[in-house]
Amino acid sequence: MTEPAPERPQESLPLHSTARERPQESPPLDSTAQLLTRITAQLGTQLSLVSLNGTRRPMHRTPQQPPHSNVSPLVPPALVAVAHGSRDPRALHTVTELLDRVRELRPGLDVRLGHIELNEPLLPRTLDELGSGEAVLVPLLLGRGYHVKQDIPEAVAGAAALRTRTARPLGPHPLLVEALHGRLAEAGWRPSDDGNRNSAVVLAAAGSRDPESAAGTRRTAQLLSERLGGVPVVPAYASAATPTVRAALRALAARGRRRVAVASYFTAPGRFASAAAEEATWIAAAPLGAHPAMARLLLHRYDEARAVGTPVRETLMNTRFLASA
Repeated sequence: MTEPAPERPQESLPLHSTARERPQESPPLDSTAQLLTRITAQLGTQLSLVSLNGTRRPMHRTPQQPPHSNVSPLVPPALVAVAHGSRDPRALHTVTELLDRVRELRPGLDVRLGHIELNEPLLPRTLDELGSGEAVLVPLLLGRGYHVKQDIPEAVAGAAALRTRTARPLGPHPLLVEALHGRLAEAGWRPSDDGNRNSAVVLAAAGSRDPESAAGTRRTAQLLSERLGGVPVVPAYASAATPTVRAALRALAARGRRRVAVASYFTAPGRFASAAAEEATWIAAAPLGAHPAMARLLLHRYDEARAVGTPVRETLMNTRFLASA
């Protein structure tokens, strides 16, 4: 079987030819889908140049700026950690170590410290040093008590030039439970204690007359109980609320709980944390301090406040609550 002869290229017709010239044809499209895709792309390009009122948008430069551009990258707001302050010298050291962990997790972020009382720098000074910049205040406090509702807004009111947002307090949150669990394990809590009928935990907190603060502590106790396999976790307080740590320990012992640990629901060492630990009949965990989960929680509250944009100037409360130590 012979192969067909190759087609000869079409020769152009002479100018005097009477043959009808064929119009130039576009290359055929592969499919109807390609045609629709091209039409859609062209419409999108054209519509992007028209604003909602029907006028043509101005042409903008692309986001990629040349190396010589004077445009500076966006600088995130400073993170101002608001600590209570303590006469215990270990407290300042612990908070400083915690903020160092935060800096390691978020290099380049401006992280500062301001105290409500007892330690330098005090919060008004820290805010004043930021001038007319922008900051997110992250309370190193475990609930919405007097300091969050009164002291922090008062300090912010004195820094009128500073654009601020205030994050929620640290608790309750699963990362707090992770830190509490880690401190208990360091003190001697074993996996065999989880769910054990002889085991229990007293969650020792500072105490507050604010019902929101107490509700947050109870929620943290519930979450910790779930993490420990359902063993009882009883909130107890160093001041302003009941039961006391001693009363909670006695009540659990009366129920047959012989291995009762004291979990320290304090961000740093201090008078209340030390008093609670002294009541322990078995083991007492260290304060939350610079546990890695705490550093992650600070950044979570910071990012959360930036996303929500919660105004920091809350309505000042007229009812005063006892300040925690």
